Order: sequence, then C-alpha cells, then structure tokens
Amino acid sequence: MAKYVASVGMEVHAELSTRSKMFCRCAVGFGGQPNTRTCPICLGLPGTLPVPNKAAIDMVVRTALAMNCQIDLNCKFERKNYFYPDLPKGYQISQYTHPLGHSGFLEIPSPNGTKRIRIRRVHLEEDTGKLMHLPSGGSGVDYNRAGVPLMEIVTDFPPDITNPDAAKEYLVQLRQILMYLGVCDGKMEEGSLRAEPNISVRIEGAEAYGTKTELKNLGSFTSVQLGVDFEVARQSKVLDEGGVITQETRGWNEKKAESFLMRRKETENDYRYFPDPDLAPLALDQAYVEKMRATIPELPLAKRTRYENDLGINAQHAEILTADQAWAAYFEEAVNLGGDPQAVCNWMISDFAMRLNDQGIAPADSNVPPAHLVQLTKLISEGTISGKMAKEIFAEMYAEGTPPGDIVAAQGATQISDRDSLVSVVRSTLADNGDAVAKYRAGQTNVKGFLVGQVMKATNGRANPALAQQIVQEELEK
Repeated sequence: MAKYVASVGMEVHAELSTRSKMFCRCAVGFGGQPNTRTCPICLGLPGTLPVPNKAAIDMVVRTALAMNCQIDLNCKFERKNYFYPDLPKGYQISQYTHPLGHSGFLEIPSPNGTKRIRIRRVHLEEDTGKLMHLPSGGSGVDYNRAGVPLMEIVTDFPPDITNPDAAKEYLVQLRQILMYLGVCDGKMEEGSLRAEPNISVRIEGAEAYGTKTELKNLGSFTSVQLGVDFEVARQSKVLDEGGVITQETRGWNEKKAESFLMRRKETENDYRYFPDPDLAPLALDQAYVEKMRATIPELPLAKRTRYENDLGINAQHAEILTADQAWAAYFEEAVNLGGDPQAVCNWMISDFAMRLNDQGIAPADSNVPPAHLVQLTKLISEGTISGKMAKEIFAEMYAEGTPPGDIVAAQGATQISDRDSLVSVVRSTLADNGDAVAKYRAGQTNVKGFLVGQVMKATNGRANPALAQQIVQEELEK
C-alpha cells in the first residue's frame, strides 16, 4: 500500500455578534418562532435595497488584523449565485475578488513550538436561512437566520494543515481569538461557528495535490478531528483499490462517525460572481484601520506564552487559564492584587473550577471575587491556616460570599503554629498512645503517621501539619 500525505484546507463561518442583520434592521437571535425576525429586505422581495451594517464591517476588519492580514482599502460586495430553498434571493451577497482581509496567518501550538497557518482571506457575507424537516413529513424554511452577518475565514493554498490534530487545534485557536475579540459567541452547538475542512491526499513525494472533498458544516472540535481522520483513511483506501476521488461535498454522521455524499461540489465559475449593483464599493482609509487595530486585546496564544515565561505557570495550566477570556481576566486581577500566580492558579483550576462547572456560571458571577481568593492564598502562605482548613473555608466563601479572614476570625480557625503549644499536645498524645509509641521504638516506624493523625485530631485539624510531624519525630526519638 502506498504512503499518503494529507492536506487540509479550512473554511470557517462565524456568525457575528451584531444586534441586527447584515443589510437590514431585523434583530439577530438564536431559535425562537420561525420566520418572526424577517422583513422584505432579508426575504429578498423585489424593490428592496440593502444597507451594510457598519458594526459587522468593524468586526471583520478587527478579526483580519488579529490574524495578521492586510486590509483591502477598496473592497466590494459581490453576488454569489446559486439556487437553494434557504436562499431567498437566489444569490448570496458575499465578497470574492476584494475581501476585507487577505494574506495573513494564525499560529497554533504544535509539538515543536508553534506552527503558522497561512490565511488566504477573511471576508464578510450574509447567512442563509435554515431548512426544517418536519415530523409530519416534508420540509419548511425558517428565514430568521437569513441575512445574519457571517464572516468566512479561509486558509491558504497549498494547505499548511496536514493532520487531524492540527485541524482541530486550528479551530480551537480560531474560536478563542473570535471570542477574545467579542465578534462571535463561539457557540458551535447553536451553529454560530461552523467548520468545513477540505481534505485531499497524495502519494508521499508527489508534487501535484489530490482531488479534495469538503465536509460540510461541522459543529464541534471532535467532529473536525474525526471527520478529517475518516476522510484521509477513506480516500487512501479508494486510491489503493484503484479508484478515483471525486470532488464533492460530504456530510458527517455523528452517530456512525463517517461521511456521506451530499452533492458533487461546484466550482467557483458555477457561482457566476459579479459586483452587487445595489452596494457601492467600501472606501476605507488607514486611519480607520489603525483605529480598529488599537481595539485588539492581547490574544490567547500571546497571553499563554506570557503566563509561562513571566509568571512561571506551566504550559498545561497556562492553556487552561487562557482558554476563556473571563477566566484569564479573573486570574490577572488576582495576580495584580498581589496573589501568588501559582497559588491562585492552583485554586482556580481545582476547587473553584469544579464548583463553577457544577453551577454552569462564570467566575465573575460567583460569590468569590479575586480579592477573596488572594486573601485565602495569603492566609495559607503565612501559616495562619492549613491547606485542609482552607478547603473548608473556601466552601463557605463560595456559598456565602464571606471574606476568608472574617470566616477565620469568627470560627477561631487559625492554624496552631506555636511550637510550645504543639509540644504540649504531642506529649499528651504520646502518653495516651503508649502502645503505638512502643511499637515505633521496637522498629515499627509506620505508626508515626497514626500518631501525627492523633495530634491533628486533638487540635481539630488546626495543628501546623509540618511542625506537628517534626515534633512527633523529635519526641519519639528521645
């Protein structure tokens, strides 16, 4: 069997987080009663004229800049002609020859550091409606989504993605960037972000690229990873058996984890692009571009690298902290308030994350502001409370919103770190457990843990564990 090399181009569609549609003032929203957010413009009725949504243009320009693209100062809208029930006009207003952004790149983590994925274009268009297959038979069309601002991001050719893991990581990083910018909510389960990998294989060493197939509207990272993997295996098998790969659009069956033929894929000429006569070309200037550039925040990969290099956070924890912008903002506020980065991180990714996930809320919506978490870590580092006591205090902090210092004061729950006080407790404990002491001195040293536990029990868990262990050892050796 021949050895094949895979190539994966990625087309990603992101619904923009605007309040109104691309060319009319209908509201944007998910779900709801079908065909209630429509008007003559987004339904494509005769005599209507589109008016571009400036907020959508701003969002696409910011995204293009975040992905290191050049901005076309003289871009234009064009008509992409095809006929489908969910396309009310019989064409889609899109961009082709002059997209808003082009010639950029996005960097993704890789086993050897980072890998650069070149971006061919970032352009603006309108979304289609949605076909609804009815339980009683037949289908209907919901046009609520028709006309929603849609950004398409297309990787360059030849593709830089060569395996399923890189395809998934590209989508992960792209989604994070869009959410950091606030241009897309990233809710793949609602169709706000949809990926369409274009996959081909060729024999290793061959210069010509193989015929590609497109997987349509994948709505999860797992689907992208499994879909690419399946198509690479399927195409390789077809070629090994002497078959020919046909350029086509394929769907993805989640339950069977396999692709299926939808239709033979159109070529660009089939769409008969031409400038939209109802929309004047966009004339941007460099001052506008720089204004948009100034609004771009620190992006996830840069933030992740800074956490590792400047704050000493390991790569895995830095990835967790930067996966969500609100999560990263909470961490940074805690560090700015004087919290030790690693101590704050440890609490965030363990007890705090567990409780937030159980409730399905963001850190800012919890009862634990960053200042309270910082205070808790300082009580531990100063020896005022033990780690075990801190867990109990954190549970009350989370439930009631009370500062940890107030809880410690109210409960008198400070850690006992006074040596003289602990010496007295240890001696009393050893006297009460003479059999265990005898066993230790006879060579059964594992009973020391039992004796330390008895000291902790005698102090209701308030003894400084390290100091208690040290004193027990000293007293046993006398």
